[in-house]
Amino acid sequence: MSGIYIHIPFCRSKCIYCGFYSMVTKKQVDYDAYISSLQQEIELRKDYLHEPIRTIYFGGGTPSLLGIKDLEHILTCLHKSFDLSQVEEITLEGNPEQLSLEYCQQLHQIGFNRISIGVQSFFPHVLKFMGRRHSGMEATNAVNNAKAAGFDNISIDLIYGVSQRNDFEWCKDVETAFSSPITHLSCYALTSEENSILYKQIQNARQMPIDDEQAARNYKALLELLPKYGFEQYEVSNFAKPGFESKHNSSYWNHTPYLGLGPSAHSFDGQHRHWNHSDLKKYCSTVKRLKPYGGREKLTNKDLFNETVLLGLRTRNGLDLSSMEEKYGKKKVAVLMDYFHDKVRPEYYEEKESRLRLTETGLWFADGIAGDAFLI
Repeated sequence: MSGIYIHIPFCRSKCIYCGFYSMVTKKQVDYDAYISSLQQEIELRKDYLHEPIRTIYFGGGTPSLLGIKDLEHILTCLHKSFDLSQVEEITLEGNPEQLSLEYCQQLHQIGFNRISIGVQSFFPHVLKFMGRRHSGMEATNAVNNAKAAGFDNISIDLIYGVSQRNDFEWCKDVETAFSSPITHLSCYALTSEENSILYKQIQNARQMPIDDEQAARNYKALLELLPKYGFEQYEVSNFAKPGFESKHNSSYWNHTPYLGLGPSAHSFDGQHRHWNHSDLKKYCSTVKRLKPYGGREKLTNKDLFNETVLLGLRTRNGLDLSSMEEKYGKKKVAVLMDYFHDKVRPEYYEEKESRLRLTETGLWFADGIAGDAFLI
């Protein structure tokens, strides 16, 4: 099974931590140019995927800035170019201030069955620091509106490790989230991406560097609250009630092929990675010339092995060693296991029934462990 990701590059304002490509605009001309080029790209790349499509994900940017007619038009274009008969999950990312009851109802009517809401915090001083435009009450209302509109699969995002919020307030944020009718929670540590506002502020000494110890405390507190509310961790940053794990994001971690549409979107066909220009004008120009890619890379066997390790170790399922031996050879897997036996602390991982997974403690160090395990 495969997935389609659509990048909506528009925002009302730029959040302090954001490193994704987006542009601040209210101009309908930008929306129209984007949608026209997106329609053309959909037609150009209709043969990219060779497996049944299982998921569609509208990310950003702020997809909820688009009107219902625009979103419906995009879905219609997808139906014309792809067989969507086996699609199980269609997600829209949205900001609380746009998610009125009427808007949520219309989203549900045109086919969306999952919604992901960028909340980040319910505290006004934290929201102000991060550059968010909504209030805590608007966040709560957005979740309730989605539920009332018929969404049974509701996710929200929170950010931890924020120095402007103390540990008690972080726990209150988590408890407020779990007390709402959500089925999924994504929690990310605050980071200073190189092209973000926060990065520049830290470089200019206008903000304190990120406190890694606070982030670790917040993460541990989150894990301790999960059982009380019936949530389980299934990836480093993702938590869900049983059966509500994100099918689309899980496909990334499983190394499943996917098609990325729109400016800055990435695609993976199983052997190659493609990416579009991270600039709306360049994107529109290249699509018009029938050349939507901004770049292309053929992945070597070593690249694919390393990506499998990096992505798989981030999940609670971990790595299927038997499957990896069949795909990459016993020698590569033996080198990986020698690294774990010699270099990784025993309490960070477990081996069971030909599967290697990180423990709850080890998941906090997943990227570092995987990076050191990369084959040379």
